[in-house]
Amino acid sequence: MTFAEQINAALFADPALPETPPVAVTGTGELPSCFATSDFAVATVSAAAGELAALRGDDAASVNRRHALMWFDMTLRPQGWTLPNLWDPIAGDYATADGWIRLHTNAPHHCAAALSVLGCDLDRAAVAKIVANWTAEDLETAVVAAKGCAAAMRPAEDWAHHPQGKAVAAEPLMDWTVTATDAAPVALHGVKILDLTRVLAGPVATRLLAGFGADVLRIDPPSWDEPGVVPEVTLGKRCAGLDLTQPDDRATFEALVRGADVMVHGYRRDALAGMGYNRDALRRLNPHLIDVSLNAYGNTGPWANRRGFDSLVQMSSGIAHTGMITAGANTPRPLPVQALDHGTGYLIAACVLRALRLRGATGTCTSARLSLARVAHLLASGGTRPYAGEALEETAQDLSPTIETTVWGTAQRIHFPIVTGVTQAHWPHPAGPLRRHRATWAP
Repeated sequence: MTFAEQINAALFADPALPETPPVAVTGTGELPSCFATSDFAVATVSAAAGELAALRGDDAASVNRRHALMWFDMTLRPQGWTLPNLWDPIAGDYATADGWIRLHTNAPHHCAAALSVLGCDLDRAAVAKIVANWTAEDLETAVVAAKGCAAAMRPAEDWAHHPQGKAVAAEPLMDWTVTATDAAPVALHGVKILDLTRVLAGPVATRLLAGFGADVLRIDPPSWDEPGVVPEVTLGKRCAGLDLTQPDDRATFEALVRGADVMVHGYRRDALAGMGYNRDALRRLNPHLIDVSLNAYGNTGPWANRRGFDSLVQMSSGIAHTGMITAGANTPRPLPVQALDHGTGYLIAACVLRALRLRGATGTCTSARLSLARVAHLLASGGTRPYAGEALEETAQDLSPTIETTVWGTAQRIHFPIVTGVTQAHWPHPAGPLRRHRATWAP
């Protein structure tokens, strides 16, 4: 099946739901990849566009292929200021005694975990020297045990036979659960979305939803930051902070859950439950909550609670190894963009929109679970080929004329690829720092 067919088959089906209107794809573009990365990107964006048009009652939608591919990367273009670095000093790929490993150390506590295992300071050359004496799998195991983030590079065939690879392959692309059957309809314009997501898939989903009328409130813990992507993904959202170890903040959070229509979260499978907010607890707070969640390595199997990010899943699942072999390279060759993150983000948005449509048509309330690893399986289903495509050369025509006034300075963005009916995305809030708003649904 094509990507579009697999996505459509995975979305919650109900005879009461009208078909999604047609989505016209315009423009051209092909990113350099040995996978059908560009077709995959357009399919995920088109899925969200079709659901958006259907919920709004529009009879058609369109997706610009070129701009869709650009929105799978950074879209903000600062005027007179500079974006922060995406990666910390030691994040990246390292040669081991028997292969390659990737360390993901952007978060300070993940960096500290890796350095505690390696026994060295924050120095890339020192890290490389020590990593070279480890086997990839042993170091991966040690860093993960220290509550850090790492992934050994595995061939696709090894992942297919790995217990976690088998578990992921057996999972549905979207794992749906019916949670209520008496919910009132709610339109996207003004729908309250509680956003508990981090880098990068979840924020991509809620950014899209904010651009077409949703009231998105992002909640972060006191110490969390992701400076490399905050200017990119906070567009359109109010951003507040809560400490769920504190009774007053827990009471505030529970009030937010009661008032929300949708919650999107990217915590590990057991993390919310560990704070006292498993699915049953959330349903008691709000029986009609649409709950869409994201996990890194799947929702079943021995790695279901493992920390993970797009670049790590690419290493684990064979994507980086396949790229290396196909390119004839001697270092890992990932996708040209973080396509697992972005693609999953648009699929999360499609799930939220399908759930809102279903709630409006039948009163049925649903929850859905997705994972980066299962989306990687979707991408791999498109097969491989010799490298094709090239980087997109940006022109002035690619930029929206809208000037975004952020706390860092003014900026422009790439034109958003989705138009539904005649409506284009419009974000009510510019990008800005985390925790800058009050944690309330009231304006």
